[in-house]
Amino acid sequence: MLVAPHVSAAAARPLPPALLHHRLSGQEVRTYEGGPGFTREPREELFLLAVADFAGQATYYESGEERDSRYVRLVGRLAVEDPDWTAGLLRWLRAEGNLRTAPLVGAAAFVRARLEAGACGGPSNRSVIDSVLQRADEPGELLAYWMSAYGRRVPQPVRRGIADAVRRLYTSRSLLKYDTASKDLRFGDVLNLVHAAPAPDKPWQGELFRYALDRRHHPERAVPPASDRLLTAHQQLVDSPAGERRALATGPGGAERLAAAGMTWEALAGWLGGPLDAPVWEAVIPAMGPMTLLRNLRNFDRAGVSDEAAARVAARLSDEAEVARSRQFPFRYLAARRHAPAERWAGALERALHHSLAHVPALPGRSLILVDRSDSMFFDTFSERSELTRADAAAVFGAALAVRAEHADLVEFGWSSAEVPFGRGEGVLDVVKRFHRLGGTHTTKAVRTHYREHDRVLIVTDEQSAPDVTGRRSGGRDGVPSDPVPAGIPVYTWNLAGYRPAHGPTGPDRHTFGGLTDAAFRMVGLIEAGREAAWPWCGE
Repeated sequence: MLVAPHVSAAAARPLPPALLHHRLSGQEVRTYEGGPGFTREPREELFLLAVADFAGQATYYESGEERDSRYVRLVGRLAVEDPDWTAGLLRWLRAEGNLRTAPLVGAAAFVRARLEAGACGGPSNRSVIDSVLQRADEPGELLAYWMSAYGRRVPQPVRRGIADAVRRLYTSRSLLKYDTASKDLRFGDVLNLVHAAPAPDKPWQGELFRYALDRRHHPERAVPPASDRLLTAHQQLVDSPAGERRALATGPGGAERLAAAGMTWEALAGWLGGPLDAPVWEAVIPAMGPMTLLRNLRNFDRAGVSDEAAARVAARLSDEAEVARSRQFPFRYLAARRHAPAERWAGALERALHHSLAHVPALPGRSLILVDRSDSMFFDTFSERSELTRADAAAVFGAALAVRAEHADLVEFGWSSAEVPFGRGEGVLDVVKRFHRLGGTHTTKAVRTHYREHDRVLIVTDEQSAPDVTGRRSGGRDGVPSDPVPAGIPVYTWNLAGYRPAHGPTGPDRHTFGGLTDAAFRMVGLIEAGREAAWPWCGE
């Protein structure tokens, strides 16, 4: 669950994972917009930055280099001061958090800092490296990152941790999918650098490793192991005459033939020598995973894939078990809807989004839900290849909370604020269309305008609020968002950007969460049931 617990301000010893409050420095802090700010305890700062960050990605208030440097610096510090907590964070980011770049970069920074400090005790450096490698292209990515950041000398713990991952991850199918010429380091390069021996319980890996080495260094003599049916079938397709390939793909048994050979849709165009048309797409669709299907909906439409084939795609996309297994971020379904506007996908994407938000609670009583629509939320996209912004994610989560709540007031805010109309149980994607762009960030003003004895307040934002001088007349502070809400009424802030200054303190009834999945929402019910928030990897 993407949750930033609160850290005890009084603790001088290492802070416990359960009960975390913002530790205030003795100096005045301001948000980037000039509003009152609060410093974060280092572990909370790292957590919020990690779950919101994409390496090298600039944000509205920070360059990519600044964010990357802050992340590496925090990981290095905490790797020495609190290695067990930091190792748990990195492992969790890659597994339950379903992030890739942050845990890989973090694991390298963890090992680098501990080696430089001569630190002993805690989790082994080798195990931390192994724990963040969950896909077969990641050993090569981590090695490439290490050599670009720290030089070509790769320490033994890094090599051994990568070798452990290689034994887990290198298979015939992963070789076909990820051992491509576009990679900086091929499987053969990784094997040469880390000298991974086959796993004792996988005797077939010896031949696979030799084949991977030949593919990289001696392609003219690379022959797949005769005992490996997948690689042999793939090679037979590759060696087939160009004039026969289309019939092999689209003729009787074509879909089964492509699947048995591990032929991916990316490789098909090159193998066939031309773009994919409807019959070819329909042959390869059964072997495509949910994420790949989601990203290709517009390609299916452009190629004229039949309604029957589209119905099968829609059924897979909206299957509850498939959605849970694919671990897609909810906003991916919004991206797919915008990218592929054909009505034949609309119902399936709405159902898939509903399943992906399984942990969003049906909040009892009256809830005030405020969604940040300021310019900074629109500037930041999730990656260089994505058109979705943090404003999109905030709208998805805010709308999801509202349509499930017993009674909710859904508000968008910027310089101004206004209620967003919706019907209880209405489709989230329809509600999202009603949000607007509203300029600056007057968070406290929005809370003061719309709070009417609600049972809780939820704010989805990047926390970079502007000063609100009217706050000085009530409580003496310059615009802290929680000021208009009485003590005892919980205020939950979802931080989607991970910036350093916070817009308010946390403590009793004041909680800050982070991240882009729905899992954090489950903490609302736990907190209101009287349970303290703990770091996700430390249990509940």
